Amino acid sequence: MYMKKMNLKSERRGIHVDQSELLCKKGCGYYGNPAWQGFCSKCWREEYHKARQKQIQEDWELAERLQREEEEAYASSQSTQGAQSLTFSKFEEKKTNEKTRKVTTVKKFFTASSRAGAKKAAQEKIVKQGQPGRERNADNILRDLKEIFTPSWELASPSEEIQEAKAPSPSINRQASIETDRVSKEFIEFLKTYHKPGQDIYKQCKLFLDTMNHKRDLSIEEQSECAQDFYQNVADKLQTRWKVPPEKVEKAMDQIEKYIMTRQYKYVFCPETTDDEKKDLAVQKRIRALHWVTPQMLCVPVNEEIPEVSDMVVKAITDIIEMDSKRVPRDKLACITKCSKHIFNAIKITKNEPASADDFLPTLIYIVLKGNPPRLQSNIQYITRFCNPSRLMTGEDGYYFTNLCCAVAFIEKLDAQSLNLSQEDFDRFMTGQTSPKKQESDSFSPDVCLGVKQMCKSLDLLSQLNERQERIVSEAKKLEKDLIDWTDGITKEVEDIVEKYPLEIKPKSQALAAIDSENVENDKLPPPLQPQVYAG
Repeated sequence: MYMKKMNLKSERRGIHVDQSELLCKKGCGYYGNPAWQGFCSKCWREEYHKARQKQIQEDWELAERLQREEEEAYASSQSTQGAQSLTFSKFEEKKTNEKTRKVTTVKKFFTASSRAGAKKAAQEKIVKQGQPGRERNADNILRDLKEIFTPSWELASPSEEIQEAKAPSPSINRQASIETDRVSKEFIEFLKTYHKPGQDIYKQCKLFLDTMNHKRDLSIEEQSECAQDFYQNVADKLQTRWKVPPEKVEKAMDQIEKYIMTRQYKYVFCPETTDDEKKDLAVQKRIRALHWVTPQMLCVPVNEEIPEVSDMVVKAITDIIEMDSKRVPRDKLACITKCSKHIFNAIKITKNEPASADDFLPTLIYIVLKGNPPRLQSNIQYITRFCNPSRLMTGEDGYYFTNLCCAVAFIEKLDAQSLNLSQEDFDRFMTGQTSPKKQESDSFSPDVCLGVKQMCKSLDLLSQLNERQERIVSEAKKLEKDLIDWTDGITKEVEDIVEKYPLEIKPKSQALAAIDSENVENDKLPPPLQPQVYAG
C-alpha cells in the first residue's frame, strides 16, 4: 500500500513520501501501519471488532437454527416412531457437520476459557460414545459461545482472580533469568507508588500471564489480540476506576508492557507457527543482493567524508542492529528512535540546515541497506503485535517506526525505476555481472549534494585500489615464477659442476713424527743446565 503511494521521481530527490501518506487511511490523524492495512491501531481494532461481531451474529443465528431443527426433529421422532431412526440419523449428520465447520471455526479465531475447553472436551466425548442429540442440545452451544466471546478476566470474579493468580504456572515455576528477576523487582517497586491501584494492577498482570500460559495453542494474531485487549482494559481502569492522571497512566502502561513482554518474549517473538523467520531470510537475501546500491542512486544527502557525519552513520547502523537484542517492544522502538535522530544529525551537519522528511527516508533506506539488521521483519511484527498501541499511533516513536516500515516496503519492492536505472543495468547489477560505474566529477550538476560527489570519489578510489590490487597479485605471481626458475637454474648449474669436477677423496696420510725427530743434530746440542748448590 505504501509503495503505491510513494512517488518515485527521476529528479534530484529519488524518493518522496508525503506526511499525509503515513497517517491512518481512515483519516483519524494517527499514524497507520502496513501490518494493519494502513489503519492505525485504534481504527484497525474497530474494523476487526466489526468483522468479529458479524461472525458472532452469524454463529448465534446458526445456534438458534440448530436448536429449532433439533426440536422439530425430536417432535417428529415422537410422532413417527417407525421413521425415527432415519430422521434422527440425517439430523445428527447435518447438525454435526455444521457444528464442526462453524462452531469449531469460531473457537479457533476467538479466545476460549478453560471451562469452555473442558465443556468442549466433554461434548466430544459424548459424541464419540453415541449419546442422543438431546443431551447435546443448542443450549450448550449458546453457553459455549458466551464463554468464547467473553474475555476470561471479565468472566472471573475478584475471588476467582485471586485464586487464578495464585495458581502456579509452568513459566513461574521455571527458574527465571536474571533480567526477568530484575524487571520483576523493578515492577513491584514501581507499583508501590500506586498503593491500592498497584495491587490490582499486579493481580491483573499475574492473571493475564496465567491466561496466556494456558493459550499457547492460539495463533500469534489471537495472542496479540489478547494483549491489546489487556492493555486497553488496564488503561481504562486506571483512568476511570482509579482516577490516575494521564501522565502516570502512560508510565504505568510502559512498566506493565515491560513486565509482561519480558516474560512472554521467548513464546511470542518469531514463533514457529508463523512465517516470520522465512520473511527475515528473504529480506536479508534481498539486502545482500542490493549491496551495489549507492547513496547517489538514493539521493542520500550525507557526506561520510566528514568525520562527524561518518560517526553518526556508524552510530545509526549500530542502533538499528542493536534493536534485535532488546526484549521489550518499547526498547526496540527506542533503538529505532535513536537511529533516526543520528540520521537527522548527519543530514544537518552535511547540509548545515535542518533535515526534511524527503532527506530522512532515503537516508534511512541507505542505513538499512548498509546495516542489514538481523531478524528485521520479526522485530517489526513483534512491535506491531505487542507494543502499547498508543506509542505506535502518535509521537516520534510512531513516526519513526512508520518510516522504517516504509523503508522495508521500499526495499522489498525496489526496482529499476526506483533507482532511475534501465532494466538491463538493474538486472546486471542484481546478478553481479557488473557494478555501477563512477560518475565523472565534471558531469555533476551544480545542485548535486556533496554526499553524492564524495561517494563518486570513493568509488573512483576503490576502482583504483582494485586495479592496484590486481597488479600486485599479477607481479607476485610473476615473482613466484621467477624464484622457481632461479632455483631450478642454480640447482642445474651445481649438478653440472659436480658432474664435470667429481669429488675425489684421498686416503688418510700417516701421522707426523715428533717435531725434533728429523733434526739430525740433536746429539750435538749441549746438555741442559743442571741446578748447582753453592756453600755459603
